[in-house]
Amino acid sequence: MRVLIADDSAIVRTILSQNLEKSPDFEIVCAVSTGRKAFDFARNSGVDIAILDSDMPEMNGIETAGVFVRDLDIPVVLLSENQKDASAAFDIGAIFMRKPKVKDFDSDFFSKLSEKLRSGCRSALKPLKKTEKIDVESDPSFSGFRIVCIGASTGGPTAVASVLSGLGPDFPLPIIYSQHIEVGADKKMSKWLDDTCPNVHVKLASNGEEGKPGTVYMAPADRHLLVDYVKPNGNPVLKISDEPPERFLRPAVNKMFASAAKHYRNACLAVLLTGMGRDGADGCKMVVDSGGFTIAEDKSTCVVFGMPAAAIEVGGAREVLPRSEIPARIRELVK
Repeated sequence: MRVLIADDSAIVRTILSQNLEKSPDFEIVCAVSTGRKAFDFARNSGVDIAILDSDMPEMNGIETAGVFVRDLDIPVVLLSENQKDASAAFDIGAIFMRKPKVKDFDSDFFSKLSEKLRSGCRSALKPLKKTEKIDVESDPSFSGFRIVCIGASTGGPTAVASVLSGLGPDFPLPIIYSQHIEVGADKKMSKWLDDTCPNVHVKLASNGEEGKPGTVYMAPADRHLLVDYVKPNGNPVLKISDEPPERFLRPAVNKMFASAAKHYRNACLAVLLTGMGRDGADGCKMVVDSGGFTIAEDKSTCVVFGMPAAAIEVGGAREVLPRSEIPARIRELVK
């Protein structure tokens, strides 16, 4: 894996380079002091993933990360001492990691950094073929979808906005949505989605709330969003849960998908978008095993092809589509 490092501290560049190169998985191809130098190198050379410091001269880490992800299609791990930068990194589609003081760069930090690099690097994943579309109506017990579930992580806000905007007006089903997000950023993001997608109403979900068609219910930060039960009219009653995190994640896409699969079975439609790690993969498999239908975002449009790839790997993706094709396919399935 070819790694670029940009940090204005020569000491930090050395610490990162020497420790990462202890692993045969990583090759440090460039270590520079500014975002501008990082960009100039990356646009002319092969780079699989970049580690960027948030505070650099000429182009700061946030600006550089935006160019890397958007224009160069290179995944980024953003290191910052300021936790507030996590929200900005998330909006860009970068992977955020808290940067320790120089004396605190220890084995635990490098273990976590290595995991993020492996998960975030799309080139480390084998290419997967796009699946053929499947006729869900061939199932004699199928009487139509009653709920749509969406899960996402790194790069999710932009991806979800794209999908929701493409659903058109008067969408006939309730949508529940779990997104890995920093505490305190959920209200801002739900409002941004609501403003960006005027064809649907986006709100933070409340405990005991009935899901209505045309409304998107987003999981609050650090709380699981579940389907508690289904009303006779087919609408879900939602549960906001403080159950323990799953694999350090709360909300967990797996938990939301599993609860929807349990209550809706073949009437559940789940969509797994860009994200780092494996959350949502097992949940997709539960949806499929319950007779439901799943769509995973194709590698070609993912910011990080981690979660969708994991779903494909475990047999949890009935279709794999680029982001631009997902809204039309959802409309076709729920017509």
